[in-house]
Amino acid sequence: MLHTILELVSDGIWDWNANTGFVYRSPGWYEMLGHPRNALENTLFTWENVIHPDDYAQVMTLFDDYINRRAPYYQAEYRCRRKDGSYLWIEDRGYVIARNDDGSVARMIGAHRDIQARKYSVVQLQQRNQSLEALVAERTQELSRVNQQLQLQLDENRALAERDALTLVANRYRLEKTLLRECERAQRFRRPLCLIAMDIDGFKPINDRYGHSVGDQTLVRVAQCLERCTRPGDLLARWGGDEFMMTLPDSTLVTATAQAEQIRRQVRAITAPADFVITLSLGVAERQLDESPAALMERADQALYRAKAAGKDGVST
Repeated sequence: MLHTILELVSDGIWDWNANTGFVYRSPGWYEMLGHPRNALENTLFTWENVIHPDDYAQVMTLFDDYINRRAPYYQAEYRCRRKDGSYLWIEDRGYVIARNDDGSVARMIGAHRDIQARKYSVVQLQQRNQSLEALVAERTQELSRVNQQLQLQLDENRALAERDALTLVANRYRLEKTLLRECERAQRFRRPLCLIAMDIDGFKPINDRYGHSVGDQTLVRVAQCLERCTRPGDLLARWGGDEFMMTLPDSTLVTATAQAEQIRRQVRAITAPADFVITLSLGVAERQLDESPAALMERADQALYRAKAAGKDGVST
């Protein structure tokens, strides 16, 4: 009955069960964004993924303030990506209807309303003069072309700044930025997050015996193998030297350890650029409540040291 009433006053409704992670979205919600009914996953990540990147931080701040009782209500206006790639302005309102004994959210409902027409009404009123419209259109087209060129250059520079030059995987800067975001997400939605620290066994002797060219080839082959072992949403990064790290959102210690073991076996099967066997030691850590990215990395590193001390070519937690 509640969903039916909300359908009458909004373009789309949502119902989040925070204890299970399941999110119900009404047919009107899908229709508003141009998707077939139930075409997307019933998780909060679906919502996160349709928010315009420029609006994301502000929306999450408003959301966090409300669910943590720092604000009396949740209301936000932002852009959502439609199926065709365009963006639609919506108004989002939500209300917590149940909390757990510890005060955390148990269930929250809300509604999305299309406010595109309202957002652009001022622009339409300003375009009454036909000659001014032509001038504005001409200038807008030129600015759009310049902005596209600038955006392409910005994207290229950003990609270069966040990529390791040798292996082409993410670099340390991108890992730290991504891990901070994933820790915040895991804390906000009470979802598991794991980190794997990896180190090539005996890498210095490889460089010393075969030269840095063979060492570089070894790093590239290991990185390519590790990338093949990632899941959608995981991030592989070169931490430095012969050490790599991988973030595993929504992964428990059990599943992350199994993935680490699969990685270990896959790396051992790599054909080395000379007559030696490539092996990997791995340390796995699952994020604890309120744990910082630095503390999580430190525990993953300690697990890696234990794997090294146990004889290398192994996985430790």
